[in-house]
Amino acid sequence: MAIAPAMALAQQQAPRQPGPPRRQRQPADAGPPIVVFVHGNGDSSALWINNIWRFEANGYKRNQLFAIDFAYPNARREDAKPELFRSSTEEQMAELAGFVRQALKATRRRKVALVGSSRGGNAIRAYLKNGGGAEFVSHAVLCGTPNKGVVNSDSLLVGSEFNGAYSFLKELNAGPDDLVPGVEMMAIRSDTNDKFSQPDGRFIGAPGKPTGVSYDSSGLRGARNVILDGLDHREVAFNKLAFGAMFEFITGQAPGNLFITQEPLPVLNGRVTGVVDGGVYTNLAVADAEVEIFEVDAKTGERKTTAPVHRKVTGEDGMWGPFIGKSDAYYEFVLRMAAQPITHTYRSPFLRSSDVVHLRPAVFAKGDEQAAAVVTMSRPRGYFGVSRDKFSLDGKVPPGINDGVPGVSTGKLAFEPGPRTVLAVFNNETIPARTWPAKDNHLVIVEFLN
Repeated sequence: MAIAPAMALAQQQAPRQPGPPRRQRQPADAGPPIVVFVHGNGDSSALWINNIWRFEANGYKRNQLFAIDFAYPNARREDAKPELFRSSTEEQMAELAGFVRQALKATRRRKVALVGSSRGGNAIRAYLKNGGGAEFVSHAVLCGTPNKGVVNSDSLLVGSEFNGAYSFLKELNAGPDDLVPGVEMMAIRSDTNDKFSQPDGRFIGAPGKPTGVSYDSSGLRGARNVILDGLDHREVAFNKLAFGAMFEFITGQAPGNLFITQEPLPVLNGRVTGVVDGGVYTNLAVADAEVEIFEVDAKTGERKTTAPVHRKVTGEDGMWGPFIGKSDAYYEFVLRMAAQPITHTYRSPFLRSSDVVHLRPAVFAKGDEQAAAVVTMSRPRGYFGVSRDKFSLDGKVPPGINDGVPGVSTGKLAFEPGPRTVLAVFNNETIPARTWPAKDNHLVIVEFLN
């Protein structure tokens, strides 16, 4: 109803009563952009845990940081040929586009910054150039992405999205540069230590054959290129120096801290995800999986109590938590799920809260069943460099870890019958574990945080 002129005049003449100051509503895009992390081939959002913690330590709130889990993270061997439990470039582009829409809706923002590791950069580039993503993205950071291909060849990896001679990369790389109008772009790469940017085909099963690419294959023409000497294919995404470069690029200022500030009682959660025939993992949630957590002795790995400090059977969402832990404690995670080995995972202490502590079952490799016990040490966020790193499992360097360019993220040993303590060492990290009998369907993983 309209206000009569006299009443309006009275309102104008009446003195205003003091009251609480009005809050100025912040525009949706105030401050640095929200960040969406995009994992690589076969991986999950769990790999971004350190990056998320470091962004938090430098002022980001957890609800400003997102990490996608592609349902089928493994690439098809031939991109145009359907393959069960594997994804095409088109499928990953569409999945990323949907995830970005959800992140923007949740935060009322107009744009995001995308950070991708390895194959994740392929999805980002496709989304920006072919999926309308440039409208919604302010920054794109590609870490170790084989932008020119793992190979550029008519005889190796034919039909693969990782072949620079295949139509996917040929179209992305057409033109005088690799830029996308309206998007700030950066590539973070190694000098010569990226196993997938090598002139020789050693790491794709073709030693001695030229790949047609060189050490700069993960660079971007016309973009800002940051070279991190000595780091490997994964570390250029997950190392603290990579974080420093991406944070400064996205926010416009250097981080105040490259390290992870500690919380005394971190709240931990994540999903149990599956494995299918052939050892191909999916990121689909698994229901009816049992997860138990035991606090273990920091020197021996022995359980401190007979009862777990946490136990849950997952529902349809696959979530195994939440669990309130201690940031100085060592834990053993025990995962039981149908038709898979019982997996015991011993891990570095969790310094902060996280909801991307995802769990996957281990898989028996050929010959493991004949061993009394099998222990594998794992670096999901990097590889083992023989001359670069100090590492051992039970005081030994496991077989199969190559010299030269770091190319292996796991090392495995078989052990004699009977429970015993095994120490896994990587540089400044030492994690204790216990052996469990392989004949009873047990496998042991020791997972380093860095």
